[in-house]
Parts: sequence; C-alpha cells; structure tokens
Amino acid sequence: MCAAIEMAARRVPLPADAIFHSDRGSQYTSTEFARTLERCGIRRSVGRTGICFDNAMAESFFGKLKTELVHHERFATRAEARRAVIRYIEGFYNSRRLHSGLGYRPPVEVLGEWLSDRKVV
Repeated sequence: MCAAIEMAARRVPLPADAIFHSDRGSQYTSTEFARTLERCGIRRSVGRTGICFDNAMAESFFGKLKTELVHHERFATRAEARRAVIRYIEGFYNSRRLHSGLGYRPPVEVLGEWLSDRKVV
C-alpha cells in the first residue's frame, strides 16, 4: 500500500492540499501508512464509522475491478494477479473506461484538464 501511494505521488504533481481518503481499515490507519502520506505531503482522511457513503467511489471502483477482471480470471500467482490488475487500471480503467461521475470521460482526460488548468503540464 505504501509503495502504491509513493508511486502515485511521483507520477502526478500533487497540490499542497492533497488528501487521501479511506475507510478505517488497519492498513490505512497504521503508523507506517501515516508516515508515508506525511513524506508525500498528503493529508489523511478516514470515513465515519458505519457510513458507507463516505467511500462510495472507492467501493464502486472495486466492484468494477471484480466484475470486469477478477471474476473472469484465474491467476497462478500473486505476481500474475498484480500485473493483471495494473494492466486493467493503467491500460483500461484510467485511460479508456468512461465514468459517469466524470461526465462520461476517462480519468486520464480529466487529470490532463486539471493539470492544464494549473499550468503543470
């Protein structure tokens, strides 16, 4: 988890007020994860107990990942599964899949606009 956050923080110039929001899972509330976020200049936010709407977008993503990839595949190793998930996210979900919450545009297009508006690109 920490490696994924560090990789993401290197790939995209984060604004000073960047926030990482998650549920109250132990991996997100650990001291190690808090230190990683701090090193990356990211503020931590956790959802309220028992309020599922706080994490609706993340839950939607994981639902799509499972129905569009995981439930249709058999992976021989964790490494194979990891590579398949990365291909799905980078090769399809972020770059080509249209998202209703983003005006039926892929995330990479919205990110490009956001960076352009801030003159980062």
